[in-house]
Amino acid sequence: MLNMGGPDSLDAVRPFLQNLFSDREIIQLGPKFVQPFIARFIAWRRAPKSAKAYEKIGGKSPLTEITYNQAKALESSLRSSGFDNVICKVGMRYWRPRTPHILEELARFGVGRVVGLSLYPHYSRATTGSSVADFLESCNALGLESAVVDAYPDHPDYIKALSKLVALKAAEIKGANEVDFQLVYSAHSLPKKMIDEGDPYLDHLKKTISALEDETGMRGTLCFQSRSGPVEWLRPATDELLRRLVSEGKQNIMVLPISFVSDHIETLYEIDMLYGSMVEAAGSRLFRVPALNCHPDFIDCLKKLTLRKLEEKGWLK
Repeated sequence: MLNMGGPDSLDAVRPFLQNLFSDREIIQLGPKFVQPFIARFIAWRRAPKSAKAYEKIGGKSPLTEITYNQAKALESSLRSSGFDNVICKVGMRYWRPRTPHILEELARFGVGRVVGLSLYPHYSRATTGSSVADFLESCNALGLESAVVDAYPDHPDYIKALSKLVALKAAEIKGANEVDFQLVYSAHSLPKKMIDEGDPYLDHLKKTISALEDETGMRGTLCFQSRSGPVEWLRPATDELLRRLVSEGKQNIMVLPISFVSDHIETLYEIDMLYGSMVEAAGSRLFRVPALNCHPDFIDCLKKLTLRKLEEKGWLK
């Protein structure tokens, strides 16, 4: 199960950021041979501020623990269906447990076939692309047969899980008085240049939103968070949209973190704390839909994707 990872302590924030900014699939900082040095400098500059944010959500990212729980739930579901020879492991791109190390362990254990299951429903070369390349390179070096699940923006069970969470939050907001609210979809931003070059991320987000709105009957607005640096990013930015909605008199705003399947710094700190306090200070209320985490329908989605890929490869015989 492929994900980006997150610092498991405050001391890990700086090396995590260095690993992140060293990846040229995310950002190209000068010539290739210079990037590690620039990444080290950026990590040094940003680590103190980032560490303060992580300190406010418990001193570490919960992403790894949640991903482990997702892996346990998926393995349990597969085994309950009779697939006793499937092992579910976690491989992270930028922090422990790193994907190459996990694959080495599996190879030593005698595993010969591996499916890389992306936990990014929407494909982008900056996220899925980088994680999958890391996975495939390691598989090839170890002589492992490999397969990849790299996107599922409108898988029925993924959409079902999102729609249930949205419905629950809508019921909470409306209450007995049928209070109205504005729905906002907040996705991780991406440099606009990547979309212009053909990255399918934005199209995948729109597929999810279209399928979700068909399911819920609700309409919302897409926006983008977590931008950094001087490049042109996808817009509207989440904070800018929230300010506009509040200025237009919207009293209740529901935010669905649509590109995040697990709670981490972007949901727990950026949305809940930064945006939540900003909206509250302006006299309105922000309600966040929980991340999918281990939602049963999401685990069913991952199970069906895995079995479909195993069947395609002929590995179920």
